[in-house]
Amino acid sequence: MSRTTRLSSSLLRVAAVSGVAALTLTACGSGSGSGSSSSGSGEVKVGLITKTDTNPFFVKMKEGAEKAAKENGVQLSTAAGKFDGDNAGQVTAIENMVAAGVKGILITPSDSKAIVPAIEKARAKGVLVIALDTPTEPESAVDALFATDNLKAGELIGEYAKAAMAGKTAKIAALDLAPGVSVGVQRHDGFLKGFGATDKDVVCAQDTGGDQAKGQTAMENCLQKEPDINVVYTINEPAALGAYTALKAKGREKDVLIVSVDGGCTGTQAVKDGKIAATSQQYPLKMAAEGVKAVVAYAKDGTKASGYTDTGVTLISDKAQDGVASKDTAYGLENCWG
Repeated sequence: MSRTTRLSSSLLRVAAVSGVAALTLTACGSGSGSGSSSSGSGEVKVGLITKTDTNPFFVKMKEGAEKAAKENGVQLSTAAGKFDGDNAGQVTAIENMVAAGVKGILITPSDSKAIVPAIEKARAKGVLVIALDTPTEPESAVDALFATDNLKAGELIGEYAKAAMAGKTAKIAALDLAPGVSVGVQRHDGFLKGFGATDKDVVCAQDTGGDQAKGQTAMENCLQKEPDINVVYTINEPAALGAYTALKAKGREKDVLIVSVDGGCTGTQAVKDGKIAATSQQYPLKMAAEGVKAVVAYAKDGTKASGYTDTGVTLISDKAQDGVASKDTAYGLENCWG
């Protein structure tokens, strides 16, 4: 999940204020940037806050929310951080949306713990808050969670990698996300569980922020530390493609197994092209659409969504392994995003 560059806090506030202005408009249509509005004929207001507005995963999530808002006749306002980890920007967006009278907020937390106080304040004012994709810590800080089972997503690629190695001694590199982000921890832990390994079996671990360039640098660092790495777990497909670039530069791209999570169209194509062995595909459009519907139900009769809703995950690979359920890239490309 590659992210945009940092802006100053003052610019973040300007962007957030623009988001409030968009929230108060009732004109039809949708805008772009960190604050935009898409309204129907109804009075119900729904807010969507993503980690960034540039990553294809969140672009697709926004599309799903916009479509669901139009179908249900509600007003949608969107905001996003300026980079992955921009908690301050998300806090400001929550405050502005609450002030503008939203009935519910859908959010992909950039920092699973730091965002909790702002969420608690919103819920105290009667706003339904639903996390999409990334759980808060604790998960109970929101009313509900609509997301991929990230632990399962990790387990699937771990099981696949174990089967693909066919008893060979594994030297594992883990290209992770960043500290404090639950989705990264869950995928990492799931991979190890599926592979039947522990952190002691990981010969090199590096944070990448889900960024392709950082993924390449991380892989270069790992190869310097341990040249014989033969399995690479990556938090997402941009990091995986960065790893592939670094391995190719060393002539190792054909003898190192790379597995990942996301299921974006670029990543799924990389599986088809043989750059990534397998990926766990998730479905952001469904997360957002279900989130909007939940807010509509809450506005209509007070019904509150609660608990965790699994929005599905599918292992994608053209080299199926015995005992590991998967679908090929033809299916993956039909259902990818981005």
